[in-house]
Amino acid sequence: MDSLLYLFLVFLVGGFVACGGQEVSFDQNYEDGWGGPRVLHLNQGKEIQLSMDNSSGSGFRSKMNYASGFFHMRIRVPGRDSAGVVTAYYMSSQDNQHDELDFEFLGNREGKPYALQTNIYAGGRGDREQRIRLWFDPTADFHNYRILWNQHQIVFYVDSIPIRVHKNKSNLGGGYPSKPMQILTSLWNGESWATDGGREKINWTYAPFQAHFQGFDVRGCHVTGPGMEHCYSDRYGWNRQKFWQLAPEKQRLYENVKRTYMTYDYCNDKSRPPAHPVECE
Repeated sequence: MDSLLYLFLVFLVGGFVACGGQEVSFDQNYEDGWGGPRVLHLNQGKEIQLSMDNSSGSGFRSKMNYASGFFHMRIRVPGRDSAGVVTAYYMSSQDNQHDELDFEFLGNREGKPYALQTNIYAGGRGDREQRIRLWFDPTADFHNYRILWNQHQIVFYVDSIPIRVHKNKSNLGGGYPSKPMQILTSLWNGESWATDGGREKINWTYAPFQAHFQGFDVRGCHVTGPGMEHCYSDRYGWNRQKFWQLAPEKQRLYENVKRTYMTYDYCNDKSRPPAHPVECE
């Protein structure tokens, strides 16, 4: 997509690009997860740098669990030669039969494009990968990545543009996340699969690899106990009818992404069971 056209489309659909809401410090909603000193707090807690070397990656997580929301993170992924390096922004329940919503940035050899993979788990079953190539360089600047999650649909956005929609068809057996989930990020070694099916390995001479994160306000309904029905209330804007399906202009942008930028869709992969997943019909 031409850069001027991209900026025009962002302006046209409006609202979801750089500003995820009030700027707050990391410690208000998040905490360090793993990697020790590889989680570096910058700009008075307004930015986090995750690092990975040949001994460990790193990550951070939200303090609360959520059961609906319009979640976001501004991310700049590692540059240079990043084949085998995976930067993840995702949500996950903390149980064996877990639910999960994934953004995974799959690094590449220098000069080759990143792939952005999304995946959805429900009741412990995943294998719902989709991949797109991005229309910009995600290593050059921060971009906003969002997940809308309500009782009707899950939508993954890159800036203001929807790149994936998963409708609630659990009553048909398709599976739909139904457990409180924590927000997590990680920078980790995925060389066994992430780049060209695992054929391209990490070049450790470029380590440490570094990813940067901003935007630590959370637009979500948090839960502290077993009940989550209150998170379906339309007093939360993301549960209202306007978010039950894509608006026409968003639908047009989504169809363009599928037509122009999608490189893999599990719904079209006849080599993987089931051959015709219910949610793909």
